[in-house]
Amino acid sequence: MSSPLSAVSLEMRLAGVPDIECVTPDLNGIPRGKVMTVDGFLQGRRLQMARGVLLQAVMGGYPEARFYGNEDGDLVLRAVPEQVHVLPWAETPRALAICDAVELDGQLSGLSSRSLLQEVVERYAARNWQPIVATELEFFLFEPHADVNQPFQPPVGLDGRRDAGNAAFSVTSNSGLRPFFEELKACMAALGIPRDTFMHEMGVSQFEINFVHGDPLLIADQTFMFKHMLHEVALKHGLIAVCMAKPLARVPGCSMHIHQSVVEKAHGRNIFTDPRNDEPTFSFGHYIGGLQHCLGDMTLLMAPYINSYQRFCHTYASPNNLCWSHDNRSAGLRVPASGPMDRRVENRLPGADANPYLAIAVSLAAGLYGIENEVEPTAVSQGEFDAPDELTLPSTLQEALQRLRRSPLAKELFCAEFIDGYIATKTLELDDFMNEITPWERRYLGAFV
Repeated sequence: MSSPLSAVSLEMRLAGVPDIECVTPDLNGIPRGKVMTVDGFLQGRRLQMARGVLLQAVMGGYPEARFYGNEDGDLVLRAVPEQVHVLPWAETPRALAICDAVELDGQLSGLSSRSLLQEVVERYAARNWQPIVATELEFFLFEPHADVNQPFQPPVGLDGRRDAGNAAFSVTSNSGLRPFFEELKACMAALGIPRDTFMHEMGVSQFEINFVHGDPLLIADQTFMFKHMLHEVALKHGLIAVCMAKPLARVPGCSMHIHQSVVEKAHGRNIFTDPRNDEPTFSFGHYIGGLQHCLGDMTLLMAPYINSYQRFCHTYASPNNLCWSHDNRSAGLRVPASGPMDRRVENRLPGADANPYLAIAVSLAAGLYGIENEVEPTAVSQGEFDAPDELTLPSTLQEALQRLRRSPLAKELFCAEFIDGYIATKTLELDDFMNEITPWERRYLGAFV
């Protein structure tokens, strides 16, 4: 499924633009790549980048070379034609191309999270099925400041006050953010990214956007592009956009919920609903069973940083369990109220800090595993409930890292090269964090211990 912009030729799209940023998501979903001239791009000049860049740690640095090739060789950045865009927020004309990471032999790279999602979607295509997904992304808008030891602050509003955390679902103009959101919406339209709803969420200066459902790779590209645009437009308006899972203490964190269903390619029928009686099918139950069976081992792919596990502390807003329920937000797997043809599962576990390509790939691979292996789900959880130990997620990065490292299932569902490289980089990031002494430690341990 392609973007509406794909009908316009590259030459027309890039007319008058001197340079283009050719990027691909690294394992954390951060755009990495190079800038080249548009003339060279349109001539088809090959652009290469070191393989190890796909495993770059969030603080910089790389794992041992054995995880990306001891020769530290190159791969090719191959632009996805329908994901070539002139950047509407740029004051000087500039373009960006989302690229596939391709090995020198022409194969998609096993270290690429975008390739990983493509491979999962192909498994569905082999059954003549089309997965359909939608993401809901939460983010914060803060006032910029240089001191990383100080908490984030919401911007001062038009009335001279800061958001106090009581503006959830408000549509007031007091925040002074309307110009920012107007430009953000205009940029989405210019990039061909359809939007459903914006809203003020529960946190201080916290917001949510819901994307329109569609093809998994297209939705991942749109979410990836939106996050990049969000940061850029915020800076233009004197703000910083933050997609950390838990940027502020004692307020809700940021999630990236993923709605998912599966339809038959030939007829568009939702395989989760029996057309004879509009009841859920066995495949629907098995899909949920697969999510319950697999996602515990894969938590690190949906909660990738030390901060991700802070979000799970407030379990209602951010469930840390694999229970499933009908329209109950305390369950990690929620079946929203809908008509039979729109029956779907919402995975509420990934944070806004997750790589959208990985989080979507994990959900879809787990669901398909459940269907193929006829995994039965647990009994539905309704009302207030306590999650059993076997349905509780890892509560720390260390625990999630160990669980992924020991999981034979991870390398059954995904390329072993990617899983090994991901674990190596996450170990590097954790080691770097453990070299930090936090303000809490100095405040409470320094004087009394």
